[in-house]
Amino acid sequence: MHDVFLQLGSNMGDRKKYLDEAISLITLELGLINNISKVYESTPWGVEGQQKYLNQILQINYKFEPLDLLKSILDIESRMGRKRIEKWGERVIDIDIIFFSNYIIENVDLCIPHRHMHQRNFVLVPLNDIASDYIHPKYKITVKELLYNCKDIESVYEYEL
Repeated sequence: MHDVFLQLGSNMGDRKKYLDEAISLITLELGLINNISKVYESTPWGVEGQQKYLNQILQINYKFEPLDLLKSILDIESRMGRKRIEKWGERVIDIDIIFFSNYIIENVDLCIPHRHMHQRNFVLVPLNDIASDYIHPKYKITVKELLYNCKDIESVYEYEL
């Protein structure tokens, strides 16, 4: 079994409902959820003029390989109504692989650990909730240290349900 961290994000429609639906599908189709962060609201990263995102991190056990996981995630996003029109465009759901055990993969199709995770508070804040001592396999420092060193100035707030 692989220890996997997934980041969920939504900034269209009923954002919380989309996170909950993604969690249900992940549980049914991908694996047992071991841990789940609080829900956070954040301003869009790298773009302007979009609704704020809700973000959450899940830790799951997964029994297959990274490309299998990517295929399953893309399928879940598609079934939930995700349309890939523009880079960093608005989305009903976004599911990113942050860590996949201690794998380091850097190719055209997949980058694990996620190539921008260490630059984004909206990933690091919820990840720190559930995995502050997890060591980034490439940078060899903890999530807590990544968050402390992060230069991102975008706001991330705990979402009030």
